[in-house]
Amino acid sequence: MYKFDTNYCNNCGDKIEKIVPEGDQKLRDVCISCGAIHYKNPKIITGCLIEHDAKILLCQRKIEPQYGKWTLPAGFMENNETTVQGAARETLEEANAEIIKPELYGVYDIPHISQVYMIYRAQLAGTGFSPGDESLAVDLFDRFSLPWELLAFSVIKELLQNYFADIDNGEYQLHTGIITPEMKATLGQRPQGF
Repeated sequence: MYKFDTNYCNNCGDKIEKIVPEGDQKLRDVCISCGAIHYKNPKIITGCLIEHDAKILLCQRKIEPQYGKWTLPAGFMENNETTVQGAARETLEEANAEIIKPELYGVYDIPHISQVYMIYRAQLAGTGFSPGDESLAVDLFDRFSLPWELLAFSVIKELLQNYFADIDNGEYQLHTGIITPEMKATLGQRPQGF
């Protein structure tokens, strides 16, 4: 597989240097020959919190990072798709499941790894699901059977805690937040009341 060399310009092949371009305030990778600025921007992760029979669908990861841990079906957004299209595609790829009625439910910034999560709350279309190429297993869980200690990512734990609080309050709302490295310390703990 070809690996992009970040020391050379992908426009002309000449060397790049880290400089602050005119009119900018940040250090950027700039080609010394053609002047192309090679921006490095945050990645968008999009996925679904899928409801079915008062349970939610989780996938057990078959890939790193967090091999063997559980998460919502989600992944990097592709070019030329919307966030909801990406969420539906990731759900199909990871859980062989289709969704209906997607609504934006959570937007979480993770600045220390330059990611933004956009998660949609959706219904399972039909009853079919099975592990995709990136999943060891796929299953439905309620709040008490959910494998809290085996969740792959702190952002997913935060989202699920908000989800079950919304159920208790009888009202769903859009959740936003910032996930910090310190939040990993509580990842392996079951939330109070669960």
